[in-house]
Amino acid sequence: MPVNKVDKIWMNGKLINWVDAKIHILSHVIHYGSSWFEGIRCYETAKGTAIFRLDGHLRRLFESTKIYRTEIPYSETEIEDAILTTIRANKMKSCYIRPIVYRGYGDVGVNPLGCPVDVSIAVWEWGTYLGPDALSKGIDVCISTWNRPAPNTLPAMAKAGGNYVISQLMKVEAIKAGFTESIALNVDGNLSEGTGENLFAVRDGEILTPPLSSSLLPGITRASIIQLARDEGYKVTEMDIPREMVYIADELFFTGTAAEVTPIRSVDSIKVRDGKPGPITMKLQRMFFDIVKNGNDCHNWLKFVYND
Repeated sequence: MPVNKVDKIWMNGKLINWVDAKIHILSHVIHYGSSWFEGIRCYETAKGTAIFRLDGHLRRLFESTKIYRTEIPYSETEIEDAILTTIRANKMKSCYIRPIVYRGYGDVGVNPLGCPVDVSIAVWEWGTYLGPDALSKGIDVCISTWNRPAPNTLPAMAKAGGNYVISQLMKVEAIKAGFTESIALNVDGNLSEGTGENLFAVRDGEILTPPLSSSLLPGITRASIIQLARDEGYKVTEMDIPREMVYIADELFFTGTAAEVTPIRSVDSIKVRDGKPGPITMKLQRMFFDIVKNGNDCHNWLKFVYND
């Protein structure tokens, strides 16, 4: 999905023109993938422009860099203020927000410690991530031939740029085979997650999702859906889920900042139930959109941009 440019990007404390947002070719991040980022959505709700769970995203950003022994040269409050400033400078009513921390131009060896830590924040308009009908009709996915790495190899709890090389392989494989997305297995052969989404299954009214130990990112939307489901009285269980569950589950769906709550209608060309989005999936999707579209937020998850 191409990005429509806006006026300004925030880089290391300054708003600069979109076309001037550049880094040196020898920046550490280009050669070794040393970046940490967030994907955050800002919605035009019925009650005003608001960012969904900004505090949770910023916490995860700082935790990601901590795992990699990298110190962000700004506080969480300063990054929050910079995000608000960037949205306001571009006069956005709704947007996707990408704060990214990266190792810049310094030493060119693997050792990152001699390289500066730079921070940029970009915003742009972004619609439905997985296609115009994905939210209402669901998507077709496959099981990837690429597994998520073992927990003692790459730290899956960090949202690091280098971790997404595997996601790229999964995504290309899926698209070339005629699918929209793919699901990875973990090192033990159980379900893990999609290329940029967390996975949920519904079986006999119980909602199942793989645990963090299955080499997956602790998604902000994942946590939100778990909370909303429990608010409604659903039993939600984090557990190891065998591959074959995707073929016999009553419902499957993805969650993520970009994907929001997207039903899965088939896996490996096998229909999930009758091939239509299930009732629990769609109920949770409605609850999610009631917050981010209507502004009906009883959890204080919305950060309003222009009127607080």
